[in-house]
Amino acid sequence: MHRRAALLLALTPALPARAQGFRFLDTAATVAMLRQGGFNLYVRHGITDRRQVDTGRRGDRAGQRNLSPEGEAQSRALGEAFRRLAIPVAEVLASEVFRSLETAQLAFGADRVRIHPSLIADDYTSGDAMEDARQVSRLLLAARVTGGNRVLLGHIVPHGMMLGRGLAQAEFPEGCLSVIRPLGDRWEHLGFITAEALITAPA
Repeated sequence: MHRRAALLLALTPALPARAQGFRFLDTAATVAMLRQGGFNLYVRHGITDRRQVDTGRRGDRAGQRNLSPEGEAQSRALGEAFRRLAIPVAEVLASEVFRSLETAQLAFGADRVRIHPSLIADDYTSGDAMEDARQVSRLLLAARVTGGNRVLLGHIVPHGMMLGRGLAQAEFPEGCLSVIRPLGDRWEHLGFITAEALITAPA
């Protein structure tokens, strides 16, 4: 925990973002907004089996905390919610850690998912976790998304680094979406919406 706190402290001045704290967005208003496209959606992986532990070994499924059956069902339902609610998806980027990669594949189809190395979990980074977070922030700072929304499947600690503060489990639970508006020279964090809110939203 000391290492993560130090990383957050060191990273905070480097990323120009506005975070509004613990805020869950109104579901109907968010769906209407996302239907217009142009947003970045940083999605935490689905529900995992907490009996499993991470070893930090990439490519080793047995040495990672993986999706539980509930997480697999949640991921499929989230993808179905995107389609049912007519939320367009321009591209899907994912961490190579199995729980994030499989969330993306189950929700959006394996053929649509591309691994992005900077979305890696902090426990699995082979370099500088702060630089990984900066790389993702630069991605969010890029030109506005066209043809839909960009979906990024990642992890809680790196996203906290991007926002410049730690994220509580209740604030950013497994399967939760963080809605971010790119503004050209900076990005604006609008708030969070849970997977369950989208899954149960009326069309």
